[in-house]
Amino acid sequence: MGTLDGKVAFITGAARGQGRSHAVTLAAQGADVVAFDLCEQVGSVAYPMSTEADLAETARQVEALDRRVVTHKGDVRNPDDIEAALAKGVATLGGLDIVVANAGVMFHNSPPEKDVEAFKDALDIMLTGVWHTLRLSAPRMIEQGTGGAIVITSSAAGLKAMIAGTHGGNFGYNAAKHGVVGTMRMYANLLAPHDIRVNSVHPTGVDTPMLHGFHEYVASQPEGKLSGGLGNALPIDVIQPVDVSNAIAWLVSDAARYVTGVTLPVDAGLLVQ
Repeated sequence: MGTLDGKVAFITGAARGQGRSHAVTLAAQGADVVAFDLCEQVGSVAYPMSTEADLAETARQVEALDRRVVTHKGDVRNPDDIEAALAKGVATLGGLDIVVANAGVMFHNSPPEKDVEAFKDALDIMLTGVWHTLRLSAPRMIEQGTGGAIVITSSAAGLKAMIAGTHGGNFGYNAAKHGVVGTMRMYANLLAPHDIRVNSVHPTGVDTPMLHGFHEYVASQPEGKLSGGLGNALPIDVIQPVDVSNAIAWLVSDAARYVTGVTLPVDAGLLVQ
């Protein structure tokens, strides 16, 4: 038996990287999955983003664990897309117990002329998109009446002022990752009477396609490092997606049934420096 048998999890940004790892990890514990992703390029993002083939691979890996999966191509900036995915997922899988608001982007190597566009994209995707995800999923969980758990992917940059150059996207990233902490705390209070727990996770650098090239970018900046120091206290440069997934799997399980409103670092000690 898994710790999440009979649960249904809605995960944004699920096509690859952390999102895929979360989907597979929760499925390994017994959850069925609604996997949501843009599967398109955002104009202010310099690295290649996920594709529909990536989302299909996530589905394949979940199904290989003998769990059900529903995929939906959509944009967290568009509430209609989220609502359509939730409706399809609930109709197919029978409920909604877990939400992982994970969709995100980074902006290293984005050209300076995209500063304003990138700042707006950061807030729209990683703050407003999180709010859309929670405000549309929470009523379904309340109506279901069986409690539940929500986890927002923030960052170590959501608990510490970290600057890599002066690009607008990087300022937007930090602003969004700080902003979702306030969003999490408000929803933790709002949903507690319904036995729905809300927490955030705060990773250090994670070895995903989104991070590739980031350290080289930071080293090329006049500052030469992140404000306060680049690097983890533990002797490892980056963690693996499953390290974050394991923390999320605990947060959404009954083992953490009285844990709500917390900012959980998965940071190899970055924040203690």
